[in-house]
Amino acid sequence: MRYLAGLAMLVATPASADVVGASSNGFELAYTVNLTVKPDVAYSAFANVPAWWNADHTYSGDSKNLSLALNPGGCFCERFPKGGGIEHMRVTYVDPGKRIVMTGSLGPLLYDATSGVMDIQVKSQAGGSQLTLNYRAAGFAKGNAAASAPLVDKVLADQLRRYRAFAVSRPRT
Repeated sequence: MRYLAGLAMLVATPASADVVGASSNGFELAYTVNLTVKPDVAYSAFANVPAWWNADHTYSGDSKNLSLALNPGGCFCERFPKGGGIEHMRVTYVDPGKRIVMTGSLGPLLYDATSGVMDIQVKSQAGGSQLTLNYRAAGFAKGNAAASAPLVDKVLADQLRRYRAFAVSRPRT
């Protein structure tokens, strides 16, 4: 029974997830994930995107084709097995162990002439750490951004559940 309770904790939803606002041309999503690992473990786990990103939300169908280079100008990219690839986001700000800011449009937003900013912050808290993720996307969006917000929210919430499970499975240092 204790095992099942522990398993439920691993796959639980983030502490909070929210569509902060949405309009015809943009939206804002915010998430908070409480973790029982130190901030450096939480940060390095986030950087290991291929280990936790859901392959169903890749162009290649394989998360192992993803990479995240944590340096200004670095790429959250995906290579295609037969050549080519996609830049999902560009790293614009890095404060190692604390904060990552990336710009770009996730998934089908790329084709809607939108631009996004993803701000990831890791902070220490009693019993571990807390990761917050804020994603704002705006642009033409064919006037349909408000309808896209719940769909993007569902995908990012799933990614963060997977991230949380991966992060808390890391060795404690």
